[in-house]
Amino acid sequence: MDFSLNDIQTEVIDSTRKFAEKEIAPIIDEDEANSHFRRELFPKMGDAGLIGATAPGDYGGSELGIMEYSLILEQLAYYSASYAASFSVTALPIKIIEQFGSEEQKQKYLPDLITGELIGAFCLTEPGSGSDAKSLKTKAEKSGDNYTINGVKQFITNGGQADVYIVMVRTDEKEISALIVEKNCAGMSVGKLEKKMGMRVSPTAEMLFENASVPAANTIGRPADGFRVAMTALDSGRISIASIANGISQAALDKAIAYAKEREQFGQRIIDFQGIEFMLAEMATELEASRWLTRRAAYLHDNDLPFSKEASMAKLKSTEACMRITTDAVQVLGGYGYMEEYVVERFMREAKMLELVEGTSQIQKLVISRNLKKD
Repeated sequence: MDFSLNDIQTEVIDSTRKFAEKEIAPIIDEDEANSHFRRELFPKMGDAGLIGATAPGDYGGSELGIMEYSLILEQLAYYSASYAASFSVTALPIKIIEQFGSEEQKQKYLPDLITGELIGAFCLTEPGSGSDAKSLKTKAEKSGDNYTINGVKQFITNGGQADVYIVMVRTDEKEISALIVEKNCAGMSVGKLEKKMGMRVSPTAEMLFENASVPAANTIGRPADGFRVAMTALDSGRISIASIANGISQAALDKAIAYAKEREQFGQRIIDFQGIEFMLAEMATELEASRWLTRRAAYLHDNDLPFSKEASMAKLKSTEACMRITTDAVQVLGGYGYMEEYVVERFMREAKMLELVEGTSQIQKLVISRNLKKD
């Protein structure tokens, strides 16, 4: 397989980098310090053609592949993992509605999600249902042409900011369904806003459903399709998380190299000490291995080949490598690495979250091993 970049992919990287340098780089330190989410960035991302990169042209998308989308995420994460995470989560409803939604749902939601006028969210996790997604307890009881939803969703990225929520609910003892719930839905409210170790710009909230009434027409696919919808979204989402991890890793590596070239101790640059040289070499190798695993998963996805195992491999490798690379970047900078002014401590805090979302590292190993048994 040839994973070298073509002209379109190179252009995608360049245009995303220019966007991020102009719109994100000048404000990210302030936003992280104040946990401030700038909703106004999303229409700008839409205007730049970023949000709808993989969406069909009929609804305003660019009809690119997951490979190009992965490159966009990596570039955004280089400047801000928080905004990259919120970006990737708003793209989840686009993919879900495009793949499983009715034509009426596509016409209603996709254009404004693609332009960034609407922000999306994905509601699967619950207080007692994390890795064991099938044990979710949020219920939706049908009455006439509506469902009434009761339950709690936890750790929802873009919670409170999103306009379109894809909510996984139990419609009977064995059946899980996916419903579209709009922001103004009576009975849906924002609970606790989480205070996180990292990714502070990207809002994470508890979403409460108390007799929230949703039209049955908002069901995505058939009522029993919910779990398949969720798992399909997670497979693609794992490529997204791997891409974000690679962006953070590159940023941390670049900071470490730049510092090591400037810092002098014992009469020479610290980059010329073998201990630092070897550390940087290992960081760069870890990143390259992660990046190629991610591109392989994206290639398989774009060519309609099975990619679940490879997506989990990419997510596992990239996120754990990111944790090591960012930790080593702090070590290279020494005491300065522990200070907020030098940024790498933020990268390390952000890296930890990526080992947890879209399935922990242990869940990825479970997915990989099950696929190996099938193979």
